Amino acid sequence: MVWIPFLCLTIGLIVGVQNLSDSVLKIVDLLVNIALVGLMLTIGANIGINDSIMSNLGTIGLNCMIIALSSIAFSVIFTVLVEKTILPLEKISRKLSSKKINVNDEVNIFEEEKKKMSPLIWIMPVSIVVGIIFSITMLPKNFILDYALNIFLIILYTSVGISLGSNRMIFNYIKVLGWKIIFLPIAIFIGSLISGILSGIILGLPLHISVISSSGMSYYSVTGAYMTQVYGVEVGTYGFMVNVMREFFTILLLPLLIKISKGSPIAGGAAGNMDTMLVPVTKFVGPELGLVALITGTILTFAVPVILPILYNFFM
Repeated sequence: MVWIPFLCLTIGLIVGVQNLSDSVLKIVDLLVNIALVGLMLTIGANIGINDSIMSNLGTIGLNCMIIALSSIAFSVIFTVLVEKTILPLEKISRKLSSKKINVNDEVNIFEEEKKKMSPLIWIMPVSIVVGIIFSITMLPKNFILDYALNIFLIILYTSVGISLGSNRMIFNYIKVLGWKIIFLPIAIFIGSLISGILSGIILGLPLHISVISSSGMSYYSVTGAYMTQVYGVEVGTYGFMVNVMREFFTILLLPLLIKISKGSPIAGGAAGNMDTMLVPVTKFVGPELGLVALITGTILTFAVPVILPILYNFFM
């Protein structure tokens, strides 16, 4: 299983750089949406047939909330350190503004895409509930759903590679901002990693649960599916809930985060800055630094599918 993410990402990148037509990219998006709904149904079904999870949902939810909030907090701390030493985002914002380089076009495009995505945002949690109800009422307790998880995971990993390979503008933006931009996603990852370690110790959780779930950095679909596949549904529930909560609490805390520093909202959004978090984060940091958010989210979105199997191998 460890090598599958790397293979799928590589295949996706190779396909993505082939100047795919808009119609092909739309088909890829459709397949991803179908896979996401199927994934949520499968996770829900796995939860429903697990008596241990159903009887401990309250405790699991509280643990996930603590891990999510600490992941945001530590990512912000390390991002502020990077801002004050290596990457002064205030100066970068002024530089990009003087060159009239910003992320407005991407944000405007995403606003339109968000309208199309809005039903999916509701369908995904509903799918989990439907999966739970279906499994409780109709599935036998020993029903195995591993094959479905594997298929959906392969589709999602490959789609990440295609998305990154087809988005060549990101590489041009990185050239404009310079190589130091890489320190921002590194800071977010280190903060998430440390929060996972400390949360696991404080909550008395096995470190592989807290560390790997916090290292998902808002990428809840892949993190939840991967952790379910390799550890089982109870651990996979952490991977999903922690990263959904990270996005939720980041949006809730954006007015506070922007008062801490320009990079703090970006730190909270993490991998989500590539898609769902791009618009709300950009509204707070401004269109110039929205570009930084987009690049950071893209780097982390690519990194998460690589980081998860590495951490899994480490904890083995």
